[in-house]
Amino acid sequence: MATVILGIESSCDDTAAAVLVDGKLRANVVAQQLEHQTHGGVIPELASRAHVQRIIPVVEAALSKANIEKKDLTAVAYTQGPGLLGSLLVGNAFAKSLALALDIPLLAVHHMQAHLLVHFIDDEFPTPKFPFLGLTVSGGHTQLVRVNDASSFNVLGETKDDAAGEAFDKTGKMLGLPYPAGPVMDKYAAQGIPKFTFGKPTVAGLDFSFSGLKTSVLYFLREQQDKDPDFISNNLYDLCASIQQAIVHILMEKVTKALSETGLNQLVLGGGVSANSGLREALKQLDTNVFLPPLPYTTDNAAMIAITGHLQLQLGKMDTLSSEPKARMSI
Repeated sequence: MATVILGIESSCDDTAAAVLVDGKLRANVVAQQLEHQTHGGVIPELASRAHVQRIIPVVEAALSKANIEKKDLTAVAYTQGPGLLGSLLVGNAFAKSLALALDIPLLAVHHMQAHLLVHFIDDEFPTPKFPFLGLTVSGGHTQLVRVNDASSFNVLGETKDDAAGEAFDKTGKMLGLPYPAGPVMDKYAAQGIPKFTFGKPTVAGLDFSFSGLKTSVLYFLREQQDKDPDFISNNLYDLCASIQQAIVHILMEKVTKALSETGLNQLVLGGGVSANSGLREALKQLDTNVFLPPLPYTTDNAAMIAITGHLQLQLGKMDTLSSEPKARMSI
C-alpha cells in the first residue's frame, strides 16, 4: 500500500499544501498573502484570517493536482511551529480534523527542521547524508545546526538579535525598498559595487548578530544624507551591494568556523534567505560539499512539511490529537 502524505504549512503568511506519494512529490501548492505588502510587514490577525479563507481551496487544489482523493491519504503532516500562533492554529485545527475524520496518523513538523530536510524530497538533485552541518537563514531565524539524523538536531550557534532576513528587510526599509526588501536588494546588488563598509559585529563562538550592522547602516545613511539629500537614490545599487556583502560576510565567517570545528564535510542551506544569489555564490566557493535548495523550496512551502512528515513516519514518530501549535520551538 502506498504511503500518501498531505503536508500543510501555515506558519506565517503563506497557505500551502503538498501531496507526497512514497516520498515522491505529486503536488505543491502555495497561496501567497500579498495584502501584507502595503503594511510593510506581516499583520498576524490578517494572516490568520486569510489562512481560514484559503486553506480548503489550497488543499483541494493540491489533491486535484496530485490526482489523489482524501480517502487515499495515509497521514497528515502540519507545521507545529515556530511561527505566528494565529496562523499555526489554522493549520493545526485543519490537520487534526482531517486526521480524525479519516482515522490516519497525525505528524507534527518543526518548521526549521523542514527547511533543511527539504533536500531529501527530489531525486533530481543530490541528497546529503547524515550527519551534516545545516545553515538556516530566514526572516525570523539564523542558526547553525548539526543534523545527526531526521529526528536529531543540535544547535551550534544562532542569532542573538535580528535574523539575517530581518537585516535585509530593515536595512532595505532604510533605503526605501518595498517589503519584503530581501529579493529587491538582491536584484539591485547585482547591478552595484560593494564599495561602502559598515561596522562588523564581534560575537563569540558560532553565534550571530545583525543589530549592530543595522545600526551602522542607519548612522552611515544619516551622515551621508546630511551632506547630500539624494545620497541614497544616487547610490542605491552600490548601497544594496555593500549591505548584502556585509550580511553574507557575517554568515560565511561563522559557517567556515563551524565546518572547521565540527569536521563535517557537508553544508546544507535552508530558509527564505537561501534564495539570495550573493550567499549562494559565496557558499559555492567553500572547499566542502554544499547543498543548495532549488529556488521553489527556499520560501515557506508544504513540500518540506510533507517530506519531513514522511521521514518521521518511517521512524515511527507520530503525534496525537492533543499536540498543540507552538509559536516558539527549540529545534
